[in-house]
This record gives sequence, structure tokens and C-alpha cells, in this order.
Amino acid sequence: MTRPSPFGHPFLLGFDEIEQALDRVSKAANDGYPPYNIERLPRTEQQPDRMRITLAVAGFTRDQLDVMLEESQLVVRGRQVDDRERHFLHRGIAARQFQRAFLLADGMEVLGADLSNGLLSIDLVRPEPERVVRKIAILARDE
Repeated sequence: MTRPSPFGHPFLLGFDEIEQALDRVSKAANDGYPPYNIERLPRTEQQPDRMRITLAVAGFTRDQLDVMLEESQLVVRGRQVDDRERHFLHRGIAARQFQRAFLLADGMEVLGADLSNGLLSIDLVRPEPERVVRKIAILARDE
């Protein structure tokens, strides 16, 4: 059974990419590692409204993390190598790999990433678009 699409209304033209993006996001939302926050940062005199994604990546070094922009997705990957030299009596902190993807809206820009105290912060901005008003000429065909 298929579910009805909220974008199936005849007045919503060209939104099929948004529907596909929502499907991808809902399928990827089940993985909870690593935990993350998304916050809106207030506008300052130097900066417009920004967003910050903060991932808890304790135990990862900068060299073990990759932040990539792949088309419209921000992809964060972490790779840790299990140290075979160490002998653990108890292993509660696993060396594991992860991939976390965030789908970005058109126009979003990644300002940069920072790793501090086990938290990876990625700042994003969406420049304010210019307001476009355009008059459409109407052709008269009296035949």
C-alpha cells in the first residue's frame, strides 16, 4: 500500500525532489550514532543568521574525521582503527566507524568545521536571496 504524498496537489509543481529528499531523510533517521545537536545562531553585525551542527565525537582525532559536501548532502564520516596492542579488561568504549548525512537546502553554504573537546561543530549559512519580482508579458492573439 502506498501512502498519499503531500506534494501530490496540482498546485505544487516541481516539488518531487523535496519528496524524494524527505524519503531519504526518514530512512536515515534510525541511526543514533553519533548524537548531534542543530542550533540556530543569532545574527551579528558581521554574520547573518547561521546554523551549527554539533556532533559528539569523543575519542576521534581530526585525522579520523572527514567532513564532505557531496552535491546537496553534508556527510560526516569517522574512522577509528582498533589498537591491537592494547589489552582491555573491560571494553565499554568501542572503536567504531560512522557516517552521518545531512541534506542541505539549495543555497546553503558550509562556513567551516571545528573540533574541540570531543565536539565537532560545523557552521552553515543560507545567504538571503534577493527578492525577485518580474512582470510577465501577456500576448494577445486575436485570430
